[in-house]
Amino acid sequence: MNYLNIDEKKLLPTVKELNTLLADYHMYYQKLRNFHWNILGHNFFDLHEKFEEFYGDARIKIDEIAERILTLRYHPISNYSEYLKASSIKESDTNLSDVEMVNELLEAHSLLLKQMTVVVNKADEINDEGTIDLIGAYIRELEKNSWMLDAWNRKNSERLKATSA
Repeated sequence: MNYLNIDEKKLLPTVKELNTLLADYHMYYQKLRNFHWNILGHNFFDLHEKFEEFYGDARIKIDEIAERILTLRYHPISNYSEYLKASSIKESDTNLSDVEMVNELLEAHSLLLKQMTVVVNKADEINDEGTIDLIGAYIRELEKNSWMLDAWNRKNSERLKATSA
């Protein structure tokens, strides 16, 4: 029975992109754990807590992405060797400064957002509203987190663009 009301023959491209996003999230999760464990300096308390918040959220999203793949009746990839091959997010050094860590996370966010856009576009081609809804919420949240990290990274003297009336 096709309870999804989606042409099952057209699902594979969406599932492949979801598996890539799953790999990206696993690598992002590990990057966050690395930074959480290895942060030093004056920003330790703020960033240690923020990294933990981010990896807790990433862990939930990993499970939700895998469950979406299962809902579409495919197996999610589940081996680190596959994640390393599929992901565009690479491992990080453990000896980075706080600013370098934040910059690496902003780069990872950019890569995640690109992959999420690919997933949404593939899902849109087959009217897969469940995937679009799931990933659309992720995009909004990740954009907000990126804004916050970018604001943290800015100099106090910098200002945002003014809006015109």
